[in-house]
Amino acid sequence: MRIGLYPGTFDPVTHGHIDIIRRACTLVDRLVIGVAINRDKGPMFSLEERLAMVEAECRYLSEATGTEIVAHPFENLLIDCARDVGAQMIVRGLRAVADFEYEFQMVGMNRTLDPEIETVFLMADAQHQAIASKLVKEIARLGGDISHFVTPTVARSLMDKLGRG
Repeated sequence: MRIGLYPGTFDPVTHGHIDIIRRACTLVDRLVIGVAINRDKGPMFSLEERLAMVEAECRYLSEATGTEIVAHPFENLLIDCARDVGAQMIVRGLRAVADFEYEFQMVGMNRTLDPEIETVFLMADAQHQAIASKLVKEIARLGGDISHFVTPTVARSLMDKLGRG
């Protein structure tokens, strides 16, 4: 069984994340969405809320692709999380050159820690390249239209979180 790990904070999950997840499903039999417990980033949504959002948004993808998709919280090293879930590959999405430079460093470090686990990069679809969770939250906070960036369910969750539901 080919198992991949797609890690992130998913605060909140966006159309860009969903695009990468959909495409990663063509590469693996089981895709683990590693939802990072990253206290330094100060996420808007709790871990439980982020896990629930990821699970809800991926349910239809799992059914449509036949790929098992599971959400898994983690707080340890990414490479240790990959080992914990039995992943042979780490899936990363790239939006721009700035993403590549950071990811390039991460790959080098991860290959040193475990050369058996590959990292696979998927370029974000052109319509999703500008989407970043941080910017989606900022647009929502300032009253802008986020419908192009997240699903209606996630948009409602954001508005509820901001007290505008």
